[in-house]
Amino acid sequence: MKKQLLTLAVLLTVTASAAFGQCETDKKKEDNKLYVAGECGMCEARIEKAAKSVEGVTMADWDKETKMLAVNFSCANPDVKSVHKAVAAVGHDTKEVKADDKVYSELPGCCKYERIKIAEKQ
Repeated sequence: MKKQLLTLAVLLTVTASAAFGQCETDKKKEDNKLYVAGECGMCEARIEKAAKSVEGVTMADWDKETKMLAVNFSCANPDVKSVHKAVAAVGHDTKEVKADDKVYSELPGCCKYERIKIAEKQ
C-alpha cells in the first residue's frame, strides 16, 4: 500500500511540474535575437507589443535599422517559436514564420516592407 501511495505521489508531482510550463523557473534566458521585417515606429510598437504578449517575455526591443528583435525571457527554456508566431499574427514576417497575406495587406502604407521568402519545409 505504501509503495502504491509513493508511486502515486511521484506521478502527481511529475504531472503538476509539467503543467506549469517552461517559464516557472527562476533562471533567465537573455538576448534571444530574431529578424523581424518592418519599416517604421508604428511597426516597432506593434512588433514589441506582440512579442511581450508571449508568456515569459520580460523585454522586447525591435531595432528599425537592423530589423532585429531582442527578447529577454523569465525562463531558462523560452518558447521562441511563440514569439515568431505572435509577431507574424500582427502582420510582420520573421525568418521562421510568414505573416498571413490578409493581415499584411491591412497594415498601414508606411508599414509595408519587402516580404521574406521562407523556404517551404519538406
